Amino acid sequence: MDMHLMNPIAVWPTIALVVAATITDVRSRRIPNVLVLPFLLLGVASSAVARGWSGLGQSLLGVLLAIAALGLFCLLGGMGLGDVKLCAAVGAWIGPSQLLIALVMTSLIGGAMALVWAITGGFLKEVLLGTAGLVFGRRKGLTLANPAARKMPYAPAIAVGTILSFLSR
Repeated sequence: MDMHLMNPIAVWPTIALVVAATITDVRSRRIPNVLVLPFLLLGVASSAVARGWSGLGQSLLGVLLAIAALGLFCLLGGMGLGDVKLCAAVGAWIGPSQLLIALVMTSLIGGAMALVWAITGGFLKEVLLGTAGLVFGRRKGLTLANPAARKMPYAPAIAVGTILSFLSR
């Protein structure tokens, strides 16, 4: 792992965060602010202490990248704000270059999880049609606001993608 690209103490707090978020998201389909916001602030502070202004800048860029990458999905109704905040907290700890790797892996893992979930649940066609509606702006489909929509917790995908990003360095 190339530690000059991220805060060297980021690995274990980040793993603890994504594991705790996964547990709460699977149990309640929520990722509480009390979990992610303190971690976000600690990530920014830790990066600033460890690497000065450069660390602060990298941490804030990680937060912004997470918001930019997942914010659109949240605005379209396909992802909860807790997922965005979780990813922003991860970005605060690991910075934008590491987060980019984590986001790619998260999207691959999340897609695979959703596919398996839909196939085993017997609603693959419904998910594909709902996803098409979401992508093409027909909000009747797969949005969190639709009470009939099937909702998959996304924190597990963020957790696995983040952990795999550490192993890829």
